[in-house]
Amino acid sequence: MEDLDFLKKICEVDAPSGREDWLYSIIEDGFKEFGNITMSKMNNICIHKKGKSSSKIMIMAHADEVFLMVNEISKEGFLKFKAVGIDPKSLVSQEVVIHGKERIKGIVALKPAYEDKDKNKIKMENLYIDTGYNFEKLNDLVNIGDYITLKRNMSQLLNENICGKAVDNRASIAAMYICAAELKNVTSDLDVYFVCSCQEEVGHRGAGMASYEIKPDIGIAVDVTFDGGMFGDTDRENKLGEGPVICIGPNIHSKLKNRIIETADRHNISYQVEVEPGNTGTDAWDIQTAVGGIPTLLISIPIKYMHTSVEMVNLGDIRNTGRLLARFIQELKENELEGLFCF
Repeated sequence: MEDLDFLKKICEVDAPSGREDWLYSIIEDGFKEFGNITMSKMNNICIHKKGKSSSKIMIMAHADEVFLMVNEISKEGFLKFKAVGIDPKSLVSQEVVIHGKERIKGIVALKPAYEDKDKNKIKMENLYIDTGYNFEKLNDLVNIGDYITLKRNMSQLLNENICGKAVDNRASIAAMYICAAELKNVTSDLDVYFVCSCQEEVGHRGAGMASYEIKPDIGIAVDVTFDGGMFGDTDRENKLGEGPVICIGPNIHSKLKNRIIETADRHNISYQVEVEPGNTGTDAWDIQTAVGGIPTLLISIPIKYMHTSVEMVNLGDIRNTGRLLARFIQELKENELEGLFCF
């Protein structure tokens, strides 16, 4: 299927925070038929689809993925590293790619249990990367500060579930792709800006940048959220395969939230809800307070095993997220905005 092929492509490309430009050519190739594509100085990628009015809606999904960085090259020929957003337990025995002067494959290694007296405590400082090179060769190819990304191809599992690395948040970019395809032959009232934002994993920094540049009337962040099953967040009730998750809380504009729920009900699109009484930890947090305040929604795709190399989502959830966004945009009229924004 076309949307699955697109998802596979964007998940298997490496684009850590600060190097979202490595994803640009695939985004450009995928979205070029839907609007005008530009990239900002800090790597926010924007697809602009012109509407009938001057009012604007911004749909945002972050492009960056969690990553490692080289911070030491040992005389024995191993790499030490620092991590962003990754649990050390999930790194043991994983394949990685070091982005030095050339792409170098490596494995994350740990002392065998029979040699490690502290074997039950896996700490980042006890992990190292083995490339097979000696110090001289490694020192020639790798610099301190070079990026390291997880190496994993996407796998299809049962019941339309898929897993791989960087599914957070390329699944949401795939949902935007589906939304854009649904709107391809539709001219909406509002200008639509699809944004693949930069540096979310290091503090959702691209969200503020794009919000100030575009100045949208409405902002919708699309991200992933923890499932509530085994090994998930048992305080939540989110389940893979039961639809997009609509967030409720002070980060979310209550009238827009009601409107998108009505849209889902009207079109028989299954959805779930979750409560976030504080910081949602997503681009929505920064969109809301930019440019004097932007009415904001957060729509999430349930995910298992977040920030590992085997992040799992359901294709039906991705497609329903795209469909819901498309119906919401298609039915929204400029003359409704004033009433929607008034409490």
